[in-house]
Amino acid sequence: MASIHCIGAGLVGSYVACRLADRGHDVHVHDMNPRPKVVGYPGVMIHHGDALDHCEELNEYAEVDIVVNMLPGDIGKIAMNTLNEQGYRTVDLSFSDDTPDLHDEKARDWGTSILWDVGIAPGLSNMLLAEAYRRLGPLARGEVRVGGNPTGPTGGWNYMAPFSPKDVIAEYTRPARVIRDGEEVVLPALTERHLIDVPEHGQMEAFLTDGLRSVLSSIPAVEMSEYTVRWPGHIQRFIDERNAGTLDEDELLREWWFDHKMPEFTWMEVRAEGHDGTEMVWRVADHGGDDGSSMARSTGMVTACCVEEWLADPEMLPPGVHAPEALAPGVVARIIQTMRSERVRIEGPDIEL
Repeated sequence: MASIHCIGAGLVGSYVACRLADRGHDVHVHDMNPRPKVVGYPGVMIHHGDALDHCEELNEYAEVDIVVNMLPGDIGKIAMNTLNEQGYRTVDLSFSDDTPDLHDEKARDWGTSILWDVGIAPGLSNMLLAEAYRRLGPLARGEVRVGGNPTGPTGGWNYMAPFSPKDVIAEYTRPARVIRDGEEVVLPALTERHLIDVPEHGQMEAFLTDGLRSVLSSIPAVEMSEYTVRWPGHIQRFIDERNAGTLDEDELLREWWFDHKMPEFTWMEVRAEGHDGTEMVWRVADHGGDDGSSMARSTGMVTACCVEEWLADPEMLPPGVHAPEALAPGVVARIIQTMRSERVRIEGPDIEL
């Protein structure tokens, strides 16, 4: 079994750490305030302190077979830049605006291998779009719709953040890069709002966010977009308070804090259309379980599967920075197979092992 260092142990990070420990690995968690879930968990060693400082000396705590960066946003970016100079195999889930592919040459110079954005979206969504491209050729249209939400409207914001609230706010403020007429363009986040029907849940609202990232350049398409899904009323309230100057980020962090007692679900639809009109559609849904929330499970399971695939095949990726769509179809098929075995519902065309 491997020695795995998990940088950050929030809602998703704690799930990944526990899952990898359950698989028999020696897991080292670096976090100043880890979630109670990982404290005392069999197979998990907690290294309390500033995770950014720890990134400079991981091998002083234990042998390093692979590193998983699960710090949020800008903090995760700093950690990734440090890890890039350490020569480790690193799985990155930080979702910062400064994406690791900008540092590909540096990673190759240091002998570092990085697999980034390996959650549900971006992550599994990239893998599915890549499968559509492999089978259909250049796409006429690619669309991703995804969201983690309470199972029904709750009043107020109709929402609680299933990962770092600061990262959610960044989704709402970061301009959305999309493909229009075969070219990358930048549109304001939260635009192109439209209502959709989510199976078993009814009418919800989708709006543009900046989640395409690496597929903007790796998958040719005439039109390609990513939309975040929320209950109607949520994003209008955000826009109204932002425009009125009454939006208080500290208050949002409190009001959006995740309530483990509230039923919730994560849902994603990936839709791709070829130039001949052939369409491929995948839908992913999870309602959480005793092991974690739906977003922790659907995101963290992809992350943990990528870790184990890489451990099983150390040559899976050479030095450099690699996006999820670089993974071989067999790897993607095994990830989906594992998720289905763990009660994550995935409907759509099968991917051959």
